[in-house]
Amino acid sequence: MPEPGPRTAPARVRVDIAHNARVWNYWLGGEDHYPVDRAVGDRVTGMYPSIGEVARADRAFLGRVVRHLAGDAGTGQFLDIGTGLPSADNTHEVAQHTAPDARVVYVDNDPIVLAHARSLLSSSPEGATEYIEADARDPQRILRAAEGTLDLRRPVAVMMLGILNFVLDTDEARTIVRTLMDALPSGSHLVLTHPTLELGGEGNEAAMRFWNENATPPITARTRTEFASFLDGLTLLEPGIVSCSRWRAGATARTPEVAQFGAVGRKP
Repeated sequence: MPEPGPRTAPARVRVDIAHNARVWNYWLGGEDHYPVDRAVGDRVTGMYPSIGEVARADRAFLGRVVRHLAGDAGTGQFLDIGTGLPSADNTHEVAQHTAPDARVVYVDNDPIVLAHARSLLSSSPEGATEYIEADARDPQRILRAAEGTLDLRRPVAVMMLGILNFVLDTDEARTIVRTLMDALPSGSHLVLTHPTLELGGEGNEAAMRFWNENATPPITARTRTEFASFLDGLTLLEPGIVSCSRWRAGATARTPEVAQFGAVGRKP
């Protein structure tokens, strides 16, 4: 039986070092990964067994947030930065299921994501879906490119799930967020998730150190206070900053916490 993963690596893809998008795909049960990604993913899982739960909780959070924003909040535009490899229930699929005319722009700078996005991302006839190749550290470029699909004079939901943790300097990460949100009108939303060593994540410290020595890009955890600083000036939607697994998971749900903050802020 052949091993899972792409048969031929797209140009510019390194298969000698694990990459976050592919390892994350592995943890989610996808097929777009290479032996090095599986080896590192298994080693991290051995050191921090709940990492798979974190990945799944992050994905479920995305679904709940997008359904709320596209439905109850009436948000028709999404800017998903650091989209990762396409899988089930992508942002555009969830948004356009709720609001068929929703418009979604994905942003990533990983060539393997680009290769898959071109063939896998589609749109409802009423809406629009686009992919732009850009780095999260260049928010001005992202905004300029997104204008081809999104009307930035109208509210936009900026999705940054598990991406600011790859911007190691917290001041730089704050500047990125501020640049994006300053360019958008009142009623726009910022959706964030971020790993932490709080919420029971203390055991992840050694796994993160191993990751930074054996995979790319390097990652950092942040405290609740640091995470909250990304949402300065925004109105937090209930229940505020919580484990992403607990964000509007249902009044009777007994979902265990994962060491990944989740929050949604609205621009006044």
